[in-house]
Amino acid sequence: MASRLPLTLACGDYEIVRALKEGEVEPDGIDLTILTEMDSTTRHWRFLRNREFDMAEVSASSYVVARGLGHPFRAIPVFLHRRFRHGFVFIHTKAGIRKPSDLAGRRIGVKSFLVTAVHWLRGILEHEYGVPHKGVHWFAELDEDIEFTPPSDLKLTRLPHEKSVETMLAEGELDAVLHSDFIKPFVAGDPRVARLFPDYKAEEQAYFKKTGIFPIMHVMGIKAEIAERHPWVPINMFHALNAAKAIGMRRAENPRLVPLAWYREAWEEQEAILGSDPWEYGLTPRNQHTLETLAAYSHEQGLTPRRLSLDELFLDVSQGRKRGDEFRI
Repeated sequence: MASRLPLTLACGDYEIVRALKEGEVEPDGIDLTILTEMDSTTRHWRFLRNREFDMAEVSASSYVVARGLGHPFRAIPVFLHRRFRHGFVFIHTKAGIRKPSDLAGRRIGVKSFLVTAVHWLRGILEHEYGVPHKGVHWFAELDEDIEFTPPSDLKLTRLPHEKSVETMLAEGELDAVLHSDFIKPFVAGDPRVARLFPDYKAEEQAYFKKTGIFPIMHVMGIKAEIAERHPWVPINMFHALNAAKAIGMRRAENPRLVPLAWYREAWEEQEAILGSDPWEYGLTPRNQHTLETLAAYSHEQGLTPRRLSLDELFLDVSQGRKRGDEFRI
């Protein structure tokens, strides 16, 4: 039996990768070990800092910074995680914040500065609501996935280990927190903490209708030496991941999948607003617009020396025009 190339892939345990994880889809020529037990923050650190995996689902913003600094990573245009983020801006209820522009000049906590959710929110607040990121004093709780030198005019304070931005917000030491998850005081119903956008879903839908952006959180990173030594691997992995997504999406369309009374209605609402495949892979026109916006934010916020092009950020996974399964001769 011919040997296959052994590779490791670290990613989330998603429905859209289930077929790959369970072996229903096998990438041609690759013996794949898939690791799904890590949380996102740990996975990003272990890939970008420790280089422990051949491929990994990784923070989009941290990856862009890594490329800008010349670190030996590349990516294929696979986006396992997307999320609108207006619902993850939390405020201290006694801080006098009633609208987004009230955040200007405030003390805002973040999980870490490069977290993609926070990165998108900084750009959205600046471009859509007039809150300049350099006019805010930022407080970061965690170390970054990638070391970077903040711009000299950026007000960024690294918090000591015993400090938590979630507790600081509840106690009024911070005016707001931008986060990638639901913060503990909010989940506990602490009256000192609330969302900036109470009707965040309407705000997110309006944002999508205006911009066409469904924010990409993570990209599929790959060690540069793997892509250079085996240039067929990115292409084969792209097609395997795309096939797994197609199977996952067909399964997820079934309203019996989860115990939610109006699950099918939510599916139809998503399709009506975001289109038939809002989770599409590849450098499609809509994905190009989203990724170019992300790269522009990185440069505007002083995280990359210049605005990186998509050709610099993503490997070409094309097999040629009208080539592949659909046009097989």
